[in-house]
Amino acid sequence: MDLPRNPTRSVRIGSVTIGDKQPIAVQSMTATHTQNVDATVGQINDIQSAGADVIRVAVDSRKDATALVEIRKQTSANLSVDLQENYRLAEVVAPHVDKIRYNPGHLYHHERDKPWRDKVKFIADVAAKHDCAIRVGVNCGSVDPAMLEKFAEDDSISPMLESAFDHCELLDSIGFDQYCVSLKDSEPQKVIEVNQRFAEQRPDVPLHLGVTEAGMPPDGIIKTRIAFEQLISRGIGDTIRVSLTVPNDRKGEEIEAGRQILEDIAAGRVRSVVDFGLNTLNIISCPSCSRVENEAFVELAHDVKTMTEYAKDHAITIAVMGCRVNGPGETDDADLGLWCAPNFVNLKRGSESLGAYPYDQILDKLKQELDALIAEQASSVGT
Repeated sequence: MDLPRNPTRSVRIGSVTIGDKQPIAVQSMTATHTQNVDATVGQINDIQSAGADVIRVAVDSRKDATALVEIRKQTSANLSVDLQENYRLAEVVAPHVDKIRYNPGHLYHHERDKPWRDKVKFIADVAAKHDCAIRVGVNCGSVDPAMLEKFAEDDSISPMLESAFDHCELLDSIGFDQYCVSLKDSEPQKVIEVNQRFAEQRPDVPLHLGVTEAGMPPDGIIKTRIAFEQLISRGIGDTIRVSLTVPNDRKGEEIEAGRQILEDIAAGRVRSVVDFGLNTLNIISCPSCSRVENEAFVELAHDVKTMTEYAKDHAITIAVMGCRVNGPGETDDADLGLWCAPNFVNLKRGSESLGAYPYDQILDKLKQELDALIAEQASSVGT
């Protein structure tokens, strides 16, 4: 299906453009020591071969910056530099990269008496001079301390949002528009909420999506997938990173996972019930994985799609889930939900259980419930 996209402006990162309905870019980050030039170049090449659009490298010292100059000579990849605490390193690295990422919370660690606005203006001036994009990288674990003081201790989202809005306002005021924003947390639900709230107020700003500290596959992929499903299905997100705990020689898996998630969302293969904003039948089915207890799930998902073709013009969501891990809870938000056990399929209407049926009987039961829903919709329109 054609996914909705927020009307964000375009931001160019080397040979890639994000925003303005361009394809969602997929990123990763090197995990090598930047001063080990050979290892870092090798990892960049591996990640680029996996299909990365942008690759981020951390720079935390003058020695790192010097190494980056040599790294740039040995790769054609679109490079983003991750400024850690010394914002002045932007001046050294900007001629050699395509994007600069800074964390508002880290601006306080260097030249503590200098206002953060002056530091951001310095970064923006350098970026503009060298045609670099900027990412304002707001992270739940390192929020601007001034923001934390303004909100309740249990409110982690509002400080992130206010920090992001303040930085956007400053960049806008000095005429720098080649920036995007990321708002990351380790909890998928918080990632969903904070990005939705940001996009409501600033739909023009491209968003970089990610879940921090997602962990090892497959759980790290699942956590990230859930956040991406809810956001991308609503048109939110212009570039993504799947952050996984994997050995250095497997960093390319982040790119593979990201592209698979995007492909699955576009095809309606999701783990959570999503709203694609359609006024037509919406059939979603989770990607097949090792948790599926009966391979008949895949065939059933195809059969459901075929059987329900007659209802294509009705705004009804049907979710087909392949296991008892995701099935019981993830189908609650669907009008009709099926979750597959080894020898039977559970049928639900919203959160209400309608019983369990053999695989060879479930389609008939599903049709009965679908017809009932269509009749109810027609009745409500008539009244």
